[in-house]
Amino acid sequence: MNKQISELKVLVVEDSKVVLKGLCNYLERMGIAKPLTAETGLAAIEVYSRERPDIILLDAMLPDIEGFDVAQRIRAMERQDDWTAIIFLTSMSKDEDLAHGIAAGGDDYLMKPVSEVVLKSKIKAMQRLVEMQRKLVDTTHQLNAANKELQRLSTTDGLTGIANRRLFDELMSREWRRCLRAKKPMSLVMVDVDFFKLYNDTYGHQAGDACLKAVAAQMARSAPRASDVAARYGGEEFALILGNTEIDGAIWVANHIRQNIAELGLVHKKSSFGHVTVSCGVASLIPGEKMTPKALIAAADQALYLAKEKGRNRVEGDQIAFP
Repeated sequence: MNKQISELKVLVVEDSKVVLKGLCNYLERMGIAKPLTAETGLAAIEVYSRERPDIILLDAMLPDIEGFDVAQRIRAMERQDDWTAIIFLTSMSKDEDLAHGIAAGGDDYLMKPVSEVVLKSKIKAMQRLVEMQRKLVDTTHQLNAANKELQRLSTTDGLTGIANRRLFDELMSREWRRCLRAKKPMSLVMVDVDFFKLYNDTYGHQAGDACLKAVAAQMARSAPRASDVAARYGGEEFALILGNTEIDGAIWVANHIRQNIAELGLVHKKSSFGHVTVSCGVASLIPGEKMTPKALIAAADQALYLAKEKGRNRVEGDQIAFP
């Protein structure tokens, strides 16, 4: 909604009490009930800091500091989304004086003595600029929020709400580089839901989706630190990136995940365990210059394959050594 004239905050900075009163009378007749006032530059800066007016009528010559300096200080105080219209009041008419005022942060000039008709026109013009700036800020905020939401959606698995494969790849590379620089170990836990196709065939896709959501929630809860990332790797397979983590710690986390999911007690008649379980493959290494994250992923995949081969509902893994 557009701000009405009566809602505008207007600050009048003028050391002449007669001129100050006259300008305030003009503004009040326009519908601005209580114009803000200041008689010195320092007072104007203090009022600006407290009130954040929409428009400032600023005398170019003040008893303490020049109006041009006041304008510069006010512009320096503006927050990122702030903009206050500054109109200089002056008897100076040279082109260089106009240029000086604009360079100092002014937006327009009013020659003294100020005409009520001209003042009203200037205020209305500045009101339109103020409204345009406010709308631009609102639109920018809405676009930023929309972009953030799009970014979140593009990196979030639509079913489970945890990181998707795209974000997994991005964060895997980022954590790899961080551990490479720090010469710290990095671990990866790959998790697969045991007999999931049979679960889907037996209980239906809706139940299958609910199962995957439950597993994802346990993956996210089992991440011991905020920097650890749980992701849906694909289908019924999940992954957990653990930076600065050695093999023993990663195996402990994997067992924690496995136990928590088993304790959910999701009935699975077609499983040899009678309920939903997961198999986990764990790999750990210290990144090297001649390696890539694919080496860690391949090793964790191999460990996961081994866990399945050995009967499922178990954790397999080892430290990887590279020359």
